[in-house]
Amino acid sequence: MENAAVLREWFERVDSNRSGNITAVQLQGALSVGNLDFSLSIVQQMIRMYDFDGNGTMNFEEFVALNKFLLKVQNLFTVLERGRGYLNPDDVYEGLVRLGFSLDSPSFLTVCESFDKNKKGMVRLDEFISLCIFVQSARNLFNSFDTTKQGRVTLDFNHGQLPDIKVADVAKRQARGLYVD
Repeated sequence: MENAAVLREWFERVDSNRSGNITAVQLQGALSVGNLDFSLSIVQQMIRMYDFDGNGTMNFEEFVALNKFLLKVQNLFTVLERGRGYLNPDDVYEGLVRLGFSLDSPSFLTVCESFDKNKKGMVRLDEFISLCIFVQSARNLFNSFDTTKQGRVTLDFNHGQLPDIKVADVAKRQARGLYVD
């Protein structure tokens, strides 16, 4: 959906109440029509990634930004899947690198396993998109704490009462639809 007029038409169909914004439930339903089945928590995360005005919904401009991200990830998936319909872990790693992400081996394996619903080492498109959304969101969160841009943060109980959690643990919860803000 690269054409602005086509995107606008699609957005207006999804915005059934004509509010100028779409909700996570509306976006989830629309994506499922295109055979992209995401949990509500993943769709909510999509919206949070591009909710520039912070109202919890997605206006047309925010939707265009999300669409650009989704197209980039879908196109990369198409290149890497080589007609198989899935990515193996090496393909997933290459895809993340091409998208500008760098994960150490244990974190990568945990995240990859967390988003491989069938646990067969075959990551489908919707799983790859979910994985990329998680990694991008984790990066955004990390960067918000890395104010000195040194690639290192220290969190303690006084930073918003965050317990000592690992990115991999959050990935597992999110993949199971248990992600909590």
